[in-house]
Formats: sequence, C-alpha cells, structure tokens
Amino acid sequence: MRRLVIAATGSGAGKTTVTLGLMAALKQKGYTVQGFKCGPDYIDPTYHTAVTGRPSRNLDSWMTGTETVRTVLANGCKGADIAIIEGVMGLFDGKQPLSDDGSTADIAASTKSPVLLVVDCSGMARSAAAIVRGFQTFHPDVHIAGVFANRVGGEGHFRLIKAAVEQMCGLPVIGFLPKDDALSLPERHLGLVPSVERGELDSFFAELGRKIAAAIDWETLLSIAEAPALAPSAPLIRPSRLYRVRVAVAKDAAFHFYYPENLEMLSACGAELVYFSPLAGEPLPDGVDGLYIGGGFPEEFAAELARQTAAKQSIRAAIRRGLPTLAECGGFMFLTERLMTADGAEYEMAGVIPGRVVMQRKLAALGYREVYGRKGNFLLPEGERARGHEFHYSTYEPRGDVPFAYETSGRLGAKPDGYLTHRLVAGYVHFHFASAPAMVERWLSECEKVKHDG
Repeated sequence: MRRLVIAATGSGAGKTTVTLGLMAALKQKGYTVQGFKCGPDYIDPTYHTAVTGRPSRNLDSWMTGTETVRTVLANGCKGADIAIIEGVMGLFDGKQPLSDDGSTADIAASTKSPVLLVVDCSGMARSAAAIVRGFQTFHPDVHIAGVFANRVGGEGHFRLIKAAVEQMCGLPVIGFLPKDDALSLPERHLGLVPSVERGELDSFFAELGRKIAAAIDWETLLSIAEAPALAPSAPLIRPSRLYRVRVAVAKDAAFHFYYPENLEMLSACGAELVYFSPLAGEPLPDGVDGLYIGGGFPEEFAAELARQTAAKQSIRAAIRRGLPTLAECGGFMFLTERLMTADGAEYEMAGVIPGRVVMQRKLAALGYREVYGRKGNFLLPEGERARGHEFHYSTYEPRGDVPFAYETSGRLGAKPDGYLTHRLVAGYVHFHFASAPAMVERWLSECEKVKHDG
C-alpha cells in the first residue's frame, strides 16, 4: 500500500495546499486516493473528501492510542491506490513540548509511513538543507523520504534548493510550487467549509492539481510512497451483544462534524442510524430511540435555524421526554435558548438548555480534553474517563445554575463543564468513542429502555 505523510516544518508552511494539490493531481491521473488527517481537525478532512470523493479520516494517537490509529488507517485504505496523510502543525508538534505524543511524527513512526517534508523556501537557498537536515536527524523512527519546496521564486531558485538538499541530506526534492497567492487556499474559517461542500472551490482544486502535476517528479513520488504492508486490523469495538435501536443523527451544512469511527461503532453495535436535517426543517424522525447532534456551524445558519419551528419543537419535546441524546459543540449551541452572532443579532434556538451562546471574533477554546464523568451521566458515569477535543469561537452564558455533565482537563487546568439533564449530555467537547468504547453500549442500552418503555 502506498502512503505518504505530508508534514511541514511548522504551521503556515503550505502543507494543506500541497496535500490538496497532490490529491487532485493523483485523481486526475486516475488513482483512487484516500485522505487522512493527523489530529482532531474536522475542517481539513472536509477538503480531502471534496477532492478525493472518499470520506477522509482522522488519525489521532493521543485521543485513541496507536493501535486504533493503525486500525483506522488500515480500514480507510481499503480500495484505495494511495493514501495521503496530512500532518498537523510542525512535524514534531504534539500535545506538549517534551514528547511526540499526538504529533505527526508519532503517527508516521507508529504506522511506518514515509514523510514528505514541505519547506517554505522563500528567502533561502542552502539554508533549506540545514532545516531539512535538522528534521531528518531529530527522531530515528521517523523516515523523511523526500522534500517539497514551497513558495520558491521560480525554477532557478528551485534548482538551488534541490542541489543543496540533495547534496547535504541525500533526500530527493521531488517538486515545488512558486510563490503565488492564487495557489493558496482561501482564508480558512468555519464558513469556508459549506462552500467547499457546495462545490464552489472545485475549479480551484482542479487548477492546483494541474500546477502540482506539472512540477513534480512522479516516478520518485510513487517510489518514496512505498511502505510496509499494514497488519490486519481488529474491530474498534466488540459489543457484548447487539442493540436493535434507531438513533437519529443530525446531518446537514449546520451539523456534520462526526468522526466516521463514532458512527461506525454505533452501527457495529446494532444501531440503525437515521439521518435528518434540522436546517431543512425536518423534524425528528418517527420511531427513533436516541439522538446525536454533532458539531458544525449553527452560527453560519442561525437565521435559517431560527425559522425551523417544527423541527426545534420536535427535538425539544423528545429530549424532555427522556430521549438519550448527545450534543457536541454546534449541537450543544443549537440546544440553548438563543444564539448571538458576532454582529450582535440574536436568534432563537431549540430552547432545551437554559441560557445563550455568544459568538466572539477570537478563538474561545482550542485543545485536547481529558473528560471525567459525573454522577448521573448515563454516557460517562462518575469515575469513567474519555478523551476529546474543543475548538470554538463562542461562549455559553447560562441562565441559572448549571447541572454539569462532566469535568474537563486541558492545558489550562480542570473545570466542571457541559450540561446534564436526565438523558441529555451536552457540551463543547467532541468525543472520540474509540477513547472509551463503553460509552457506545451505555448509550444504546439507554436507547433500548426508551424503546421498551415507549
């Protein structure tokens, strides 16, 4: 199986642009390409999926452990000719500065995947070799197989960099992109993803693919992408039994941040997933025994969501009746009473959780979270632990006392967090079920109770 990790010397070096260009160019050449993203990011996988036509998957060693990473990689590669794995931040940047835990390097080493190092070469020539040499010798288990020169001044500049790197590092410099603002991904923000899904950037991806295809040594690229075979993968969950229940999943442009493995683990335990669109005004489907509202962009569609009175009422009534529900980030925001956008306008949301969320123009929270259950949490009981991630620009302003769902621990310390009622667990954390597989069976067991009592 050919696979290649696209890493960089640091954030902003252009690895997303190179990743998407390679994916597009490979597709144009007739290859079936599978995308992956190191770390918990939901946005880059959306771009991968748009370019490759196959759902991209996250590889996150901190949230799920290395065995699960290998399983996700092996399962995702089925039916593909080559896997392109986009890194996160710089190659060795992870959860903390004293180890590679959660880094792109950790993923590359644990999966024995070769690395293509993207270097921003603007303003340098021989110095690029010094940078590459440092990365090359930093970790003995990380195999840097080649270099991509980004933002060069032209072919002459590229030849200087290629000569220096190949002489000093013994690595092939397989291609380049010139400095050109037209080749950079448009300003990345949450609202960009819906436009990607509508196909508005298809022409940009196609042109990027053509530019990459014209400036890359394909024979060398395919050669360095050769990697050891992946071991047969074990299932992510082995349920004690099957649960014959139906779980509604909100899925549309406002709510679509789901790790594919979370949905697959629910299905593996017997759950039938029933998709619906609150944004389109679709009420909760009939005969469902549970509800999953993932993250997304309710703030981008606040006016439209506010108009969907019937959909909101059906969700509110079901949760109040005790429908076992998990709402993550965007889903949590939607279940509050009101959402205030960054321009100060307020919109009515579902009205399940007392209080409002307020959008800010700067990031409110970003990072991994260790999550510890609290008493009454049917998904994560007291004493149980799961792992997840937060990334949001809003803050929650409660009305009255908040019954917290769990305690979160991150870089800035620990705090009670989320919102809990009888069978509702809601909060900003995006859980990865592979970090605590027992969550899945606990949830479906509660769904069974609803079904039998119904």
